[in-house]
Amino acid sequence: MEFMLDIPVQPVAKKINYQDRLLLVGSCFTEHIGQYLKELKFDLLNNPNGILFDTQSVATSLLSYIHNQPCTEKDLSFFNELWQSWQHHSFFSDMDQDQCLEMINASRNLGHEYLKTANWLIITLGSSFSYRLVENNQPVANCHRAPAQWFRKHLMSIEEMNSVLDNCLYQLFQFNPNLQIIFTVSPVRHIRDGVVENNRSKARLIEVVHHLVNKFDRLSYFPAYEWVIDVLRDYRFFDTDMVHPNYQATEFVLQKFVQQFMDSPSQTLMQEIRKIVTARKHKAFQPATHAHEKFLKTHLEKAKQLSQQHPYLDFTEEINYFSIAE
Repeated sequence: MEFMLDIPVQPVAKKINYQDRLLLVGSCFTEHIGQYLKELKFDLLNNPNGILFDTQSVATSLLSYIHNQPCTEKDLSFFNELWQSWQHHSFFSDMDQDQCLEMINASRNLGHEYLKTANWLIITLGSSFSYRLVENNQPVANCHRAPAQWFRKHLMSIEEMNSVLDNCLYQLFQFNPNLQIIFTVSPVRHIRDGVVENNRSKARLIEVVHHLVNKFDRLSYFPAYEWVIDVLRDYRFFDTDMVHPNYQATEFVLQKFVQQFMDSPSQTLMQEIRKIVTARKHKAFQPATHAHEKFLKTHLEKAKQLSQQHPYLDFTEEINYFSIAE
């Protein structure tokens, strides 16, 4: 007897391997994917603008990496004692204007250089709602806790999002002709918009993404939203806020991502790396024992072996840690 639905894994012609470079852009679910892959030694850059939720902000950030125009004083706003950029996460805000600009431009330049040679771009869209400044209708990626009356909330139409992303994709493929793109829709519920409004928002994102995937042969879709909402579909798989998928749900979805998009040698290597990374986190209660010394030596040899077999991977941290036993 079956107690849950399943989603057939859609085969993809090209798969990710450990020598690929990955750029990830989008919502907080992008951060989960990036942290998971980074820990397993993948070469990636995660959200150079910080977390982005809406389609307009995602497209604007990607175009900014392509054109790499320096951010200047006129692109910043000063309030709450901080210089802020409407296109960046609060991580980039600073009391010193020059420091704020330096962080933004350094990250933008890093995104530009990385995008040039990236093999994969993973985009996670979170919402169809876009916030605009009332004074000039400028879309903003982050409101920085500014007064609500400064902004107008806009539910982007399917046509608007198609146009914005279509233009972005054409420029991306001109800038990097070898780029493969994976789209996904975040399973995180935006209940501050309202339950009904959140469902309208997600439905539009799904429609737009599938339109684009059918149009461009270098686009793929990963059903993170469907794995959580339609397969797990239980509040025990959410955090206490009933909005964010919890650890078990996130791990489940990430395993499905690996099955769909990683080639077989990489999946095997991931298992070996996970053992080393987990061992590195081990906290010994009795570090002076022979048993712990043996534990360190065993994993030191394994880390050195993997480093020799895969010189493009960096095991410096693990080797230094396990070398305590020598």
